[in-house]
Amino acid sequence: MYAEERAEVEVLDANLDKIKGITKKIQASMMRLETSGATVQQAIGPIYGNTQRLQIINSNIDRVSAAIDKLKEPLDMKAREERIIRAGIQSVGLSEYLASLNRTRQAHSDLKFTNLRSNQRTVAELNELLKSGIQQLEVVFRETLKEHARPVEPLHFVTKQLSFPRIQQDHLGRLALINSFISSAAGLDTIYNGQETPTIKIYTEVRGSYISATLHNLAAASINTARKKASDAAYRQGTNAIGTYAAGLEGLCVTEHDNICSLFSREEWSQVYNSTCRSALAEFSKTLEDLNTHIKSNLTTDCYLSYEIIDIVSNLSSRLHSQTGELKGPLAESLKPIRETARNSLSELLEDTRRRIGSLQVLPADGSSVLTTTETMTRLQMMTAYIGPLSSVMASLGDGNWSSPPSTSSSNATSTLKAFDVGADGRQLFSHYATDSIEVLLSNLESKARTILRGKSLIGVFIANNVAVVERMVRSSDLLPLLSISTATIDTRRKKGTSLYVDAWHDTSRFLLDSIHTNRGARPPSGSSGPNDSATIIKGLSGKEKDKIKENFKAFNISFDDLVDRHMKLTMEPEVRTWLTREVQKVIQPLYDRFWDRYHEIDKGKGKYVKYDKGSLAAKFAALG
Repeated sequence: MYAEERAEVEVLDANLDKIKGITKKIQASMMRLETSGATVQQAIGPIYGNTQRLQIINSNIDRVSAAIDKLKEPLDMKAREERIIRAGIQSVGLSEYLASLNRTRQAHSDLKFTNLRSNQRTVAELNELLKSGIQQLEVVFRETLKEHARPVEPLHFVTKQLSFPRIQQDHLGRLALINSFISSAAGLDTIYNGQETPTIKIYTEVRGSYISATLHNLAAASINTARKKASDAAYRQGTNAIGTYAAGLEGLCVTEHDNICSLFSREEWSQVYNSTCRSALAEFSKTLEDLNTHIKSNLTTDCYLSYEIIDIVSNLSSRLHSQTGELKGPLAESLKPIRETARNSLSELLEDTRRRIGSLQVLPADGSSVLTTTETMTRLQMMTAYIGPLSSVMASLGDGNWSSPPSTSSSNATSTLKAFDVGADGRQLFSHYATDSIEVLLSNLESKARTILRGKSLIGVFIANNVAVVERMVRSSDLLPLLSISTATIDTRRKKGTSLYVDAWHDTSRFLLDSIHTNRGARPPSGSSGPNDSATIIKGLSGKEKDKIKENFKAFNISFDDLVDRHMKLTMEPEVRTWLTREVQKVIQPLYDRFWDRYHEIDKGKGKYVKYDKGSLAAKFAALG
């Protein structure tokens, strides 16, 4: 058992020795292998590095070759694109022409980017080719616009309320393509040198001239229709052509805005629109200046034209701004001189009334009204047709500030701004102005009458006649609703005229006032008409008292007949004659009735002293009225 185990141990030791031997051999082989690997690495390393560098060089060569090929492409296509561009749009068509220009522009950009000296000549040639191509586009752009730029007759479109002709849709598309290309090319400084693209300039020149030429006759008509056939003739609403002119301008501007919105980018709309309309607006403004000069030379007769222009242009500005969002400023600026003239006219009309009355050397001897009254009221009647524009003018002037001519000083301008009341009622302001005008008229007429006319009755009739004309012209026109709360001035002047006229009759009425006191018997009631009552009173009078009664009857008859004769000779408006007769009767009839009741038996019915009984006196008054 032991011997066997010993034998096994010896076998295992022998195997172990063999393994150790093999291990040493493997280690020796590894060392030799490492030595050989190091030698190989030292030999191969330089070769590998050279290979990498060769690969990089080869790659760079390929890239340079590709770049050269790419650079050669523009050079190869130059001749082809030049043939297309030189041939022109009419030959190749707009689409192909623009495509060629796009390719040329791209080639130009690529060559310019390389910044190679050898390419500079080609870059310059392509740049000139692009300039030539774009110039042809500009020519086509202008010619296409001119096809739609022949002036039209504006009256045809205005009177029939038709829209002015737009540029045809297919032409708009053509123009839009050209404008789009030229706008995109604007970034090439070598072509435009930083200047604005020419399409806007071409459009504003061609279309602006078209609008101005179309409106030229209307501008001339506005001036011609302002000329007066008679120096004292007042302007009649709607007789000037400025309304038609404004309507034509509005129609053309609205149509032009539609064209521009279809052709240009949104960012360009405002610039192009204002530039296109500038010349037409300048001509419109010049026309307004000429009309303003005419109005100022004939202010008292043609001020109504200034009110009409304010109304027309204000509405025009509002409508254009709502449709286009533009032109409000230029139109407002052109209207400023007219507004100033309208403001000045308010005080000038009042002053003209004063001058007219002050220059009167004589007044009608029959007490009839003067022409100045009718003219002044006619002015106010005509002004009612312009309540809208007058409201804005009066509001800017300030309530009551029309009484004196406005100053041009800066301090007055400041006060005017302070006086402006945006909440002012235009109808109320006009009512105040009309009332002031009537007051100036009637007060100056009264002063003039007191200076020239003799006798209260004549002055009274004169005042009453002029008041009647004023009141009649108020009631028969649109002044009535405007002055319904402002008739105090008329009422006051009518009462004053009536009072002056009736004063002359008070002298006659004094003959009917007796101060006789009777102590003989009871005194009958003054209203009694019985013959026995009058006879009883007469019997109770002394001889002197009877003579006094007779003289009173005779004096009354003479004075009354004289006043009646004067009354009939005076010229009175129908309503004046009626109300003055009524007022005189109110004074005379009750006193005469009383006096007659008491003393008519003084001549026992013979008519020697008692010329009128109560009925005949009443009939006399009825005939007077």
